[in-house]
Amino acid sequence: MHITRLALRQISRQVQLHRMYSAAAPAAAVSGAEKLVPPTPEGVAKPPNPKLDSIVNNIAALTLLEVSELSTLLKQKLNLPETAFAPQFAAGPARAAPAEDEEEAAPKKVQTSFKVKLVKFDEKQKVALIKEVKNLLEGMNLVQAKKFVESAPTIVKEDIPKEEAEKLKEALAKAGAIIEIE
Repeated sequence: MHITRLALRQISRQVQLHRMYSAAAPAAAVSGAEKLVPPTPEGVAKPPNPKLDSIVNNIAALTLLEVSELSTLLKQKLNLPETAFAPQFAAGPARAAPAEDEEEAAPKKVQTSFKVKLVKFDEKQKVALIKEVKNLLEGMNLVQAKKFVESAPTIVKEDIPKEEAEKLKEALAKAGAIIEIE
């Protein structure tokens, strides 16, 4: 008799579990499908999180005074110091004097590479300058040279020795350009 009771209890438990899981299975399948979001393909912008999107929209609608108050409340809530985000240039002239002393104490660095910059040019000598740029810069045709000259101020060459920079400056200056070496 004892064995039959145990068998009946096991059977009734199995029946209860079967009923419970079979009734919950369709609901779980539906709720699970709602929570699963397929990943976005590469190259496509990820849709924003609705919670974060609403926060951004609410912040964007605030006035300047409300933004200031929000900033203060966030600093209090997150225990941030008031000067944590002060810009570095706020120190002003007080920091300039020690920097000058450090420059004097440190050995002067010798500049070994220079860049030649086309600042502006004489409109009357534009054609001659375009031809000169085409000849001096390798792999450049007339159309590219014209666009290059018209985009002034622009860098002609970078990381070149001083002698080459001086020669380039002289050649372009003869063609009507105003050149700077940096």
